[in-house]
Amino acid sequence: MIIRSNNNFLLQTRSSSYFIKVLPSGHLEHVHFGATLLSRNQHEELLMGNEEDAAILDKMADALGIKRLHEGGNMINYSPETYPLCLEVMPLEISSFGKGDIRDPFIEITHPDGSETCDFLFSKAEIKNELDSPETLPGAYDDGSVGFDVRNKVTIPLENGKAKDESLVVDRPSELIITLVDKGYDLRLELIYKVFPECDTITRSAVIYNDSKEKVVVERLLSNQLDFQKCGYQLTSFHGRWADEMGMYTSMCGAGKVVSEELAAGESGSRSNPFTMISTPDVTEDAGECYGLNLIYSGNHYSALSSNGTFLSRFVSGIQPTGFAWTLEPSEKFEAPESVMTYSGKGFNGMSRSMHSFVRKHVVRGEWRDKERPVLINNWEATYFDFDESKLLRIAKEAAKAGIELFVLDDGWFGKRNDDKAGLGDWYVNTKKLPDGLKGIADKINALGMDFGLWVEPEMVNEDSDLYRAHPDWAVKVPGHHHSLGRNQMILDLTRKEVQDYVIKAMSDVFSSANISYIKWDMNRIFSDRYSIDLPAERMREFSHRYYIGLYRIMKELTEKFPKILFEGCSAGGNRFDLGILSFFPQIWASDDTDAVCRMDIQRGYSYGYPLNTIGAHVSAVPNHQTLNTVPLETRFSVAAFGCFGYELNISELSDEQKKQIADQVAFYKQWRRVFQFGVYYRLDKYRLMAISPDKSMAVALVFQKESRPNMDYVCLKTKGLDPDKVYTITNRQVRINIKDFGSLINTISPVHVKQNGIVHGMIARFYKMQSEKDEVTASGSILNGCGARLWPDYGGTGYSEDTRMFRTGDTRLYVMAEVELD
Repeated sequence: MIIRSNNNFLLQTRSSSYFIKVLPSGHLEHVHFGATLLSRNQHEELLMGNEEDAAILDKMADALGIKRLHEGGNMINYSPETYPLCLEVMPLEISSFGKGDIRDPFIEITHPDGSETCDFLFSKAEIKNELDSPETLPGAYDDGSVGFDVRNKVTIPLENGKAKDESLVVDRPSELIITLVDKGYDLRLELIYKVFPECDTITRSAVIYNDSKEKVVVERLLSNQLDFQKCGYQLTSFHGRWADEMGMYTSMCGAGKVVSEELAAGESGSRSNPFTMISTPDVTEDAGECYGLNLIYSGNHYSALSSNGTFLSRFVSGIQPTGFAWTLEPSEKFEAPESVMTYSGKGFNGMSRSMHSFVRKHVVRGEWRDKERPVLINNWEATYFDFDESKLLRIAKEAAKAGIELFVLDDGWFGKRNDDKAGLGDWYVNTKKLPDGLKGIADKINALGMDFGLWVEPEMVNEDSDLYRAHPDWAVKVPGHHHSLGRNQMILDLTRKEVQDYVIKAMSDVFSSANISYIKWDMNRIFSDRYSIDLPAERMREFSHRYYIGLYRIMKELTEKFPKILFEGCSAGGNRFDLGILSFFPQIWASDDTDAVCRMDIQRGYSYGYPLNTIGAHVSAVPNHQTLNTVPLETRFSVAAFGCFGYELNISELSDEQKKQIADQVAFYKQWRRVFQFGVYYRLDKYRLMAISPDKSMAVALVFQKESRPNMDYVCLKTKGLDPDKVYTITNRQVRINIKDFGSLINTISPVHVKQNGIVHGMIARFYKMQSEKDEVTASGSILNGCGARLWPDYGGTGYSEDTRMFRTGDTRLYVMAEVELD
């Protein structure tokens, strides 16, 4: 809901308020973003259009606005007419240099006369019930399928934007466009706000128009600016590297500046994900104030929290200003990416639930948005480049027996692609490996009852390729200079339309050449030597952003042309895991690290800003190919199940027992898939998590044993989010235990001595199968949330029975919860 009274604007969600006030000078004061300023009745009355109630906004503005009687010491007074206005100590919606605000700016422009002063003042505002879409970039959308029932404070389904019960007061997404004008230079700035009430989320973006007769240079145009009337917030950001993404780091900002940025990689990046959080120091997973913040963008980004050391803090985010500039000719405009923000007074878990809801319904789109994702097997770690059709079919046949639904053929199927030094760009089939082409292998996979998927890397080219030999000018490089490679490959210049058209045509030919149900779209290097022969020297700093405008055009056309294909993004694992890619591809490969222990931390990091069904996760072989660690197959399954699930190993070479174990895992996953992929997510503690069905009738929890210690056998599973008035039965997923895992302890019960790992030991293990403990607890959601379920004890070194949990370092248990129907 967006309400205007005079020049005061209230943006209202389910439980938060965003308040803007136009000052007499024309500047926009940022009055409040946080806990709701309205009662439930006020929300309902305002939504129904009661003009008298709208006058409450004017009283709010008087009560909440900054009050000053004198100018600040050693500060700039904006003008005699607006005395004592000093912009340095005003919370503002946008800021710039030149008129007294010396903090991190929202916008920087170099004018034809060399001046860098900007002075954007209020001109007009428009409230719309339909959401506009950016022209050059992806943005948040609304399809009219959900709304917020204000009276009952619940999200409800809609049909064509309307509730079945016409008596309900329903709040739906709406848009505010505030237009500011710099009259001195004939520039116009639109601030665009979209409000998504049911998921407590607001987006912001900006568009700059050149209404003058001379070109200007936009040196910086960010997407978000939040000014807080308090210091001492902390910024939490997520950093890492290839195969070790999403490490969580928190920095206090009492004064100075804390920055999270991708400076020059050319991608949103594994080094610094664009998702960040701002919180008070006392925040926990379930209590305290926090803000979730993100960008719908895939390129270099910049986020910073700063404080003037008195009573103001400022957060800004958007396109990375370093290395960026955009020349704006007369009558042209430039769009900044859309930023996303949500507030929670219920800690990080509350914030995550809102962000997940927003991403699922207003970022991810298309046929696969609400569909369950298939269980897949990918051949990469099973074969790498060394495969032929018979080897692939052996894997596929065993996968089909296990109930796996999708076979994905990874890198190496095209051109002269026998390693990573050649072939990229040559998107024709290598018939030495696949004599019957893609159609032939796809038909054979389909005949096994499985869908067929394919890996591509369309943005790249090898120098040793037919494409590069035909079009060397299509590759990104500085003419006449040495070019630095990444993974032996170069980047195609997607700033050029002819190159975009080639990629669209080449991929269309591939996608239509066989019955292809899934595409994994990779991008395995960062940028270097940024240059385009189509751009004049003074425009070269536009390269990175123009690249993404071109890429988004390609992705949009291909996903619209092939709507039934499930696309998964990838970029050397999690190097481009962002909302820009999720606007086209409903899931992204989270990391090239498939080690389950590492993945616990990586996937937990993603969970703060991204829902489970956007995270690609696979079970791989051991020793793990990235770490050489060995953990049980059940642990690898349990961790990967909380995501878009699959396998990446040579199932044809596993033992019969392991194949049976995988078949059992697949069957279990299918039974609970809807909860795993679309459940409401809760972090219980660092190594425990759970997902609950939206109607709270079912749930799945994971307990991971980071480190087992002797004489520590107490186990309590304390849940979150269950309906306190429902009764649930909790049971554990039972697993088979190999008696060899007890080692020489077998001799404590054996009547004869058994040599550890000897022939007799192996024979006993082959014929004597043990089951894990069986937990079954029935209790109300109130008890499970408040006290927890006491489970059978862990092995603690003092004894073992059939109900003792073998819970070694690296072991996991899955617990399922189902509502009990009471008479």
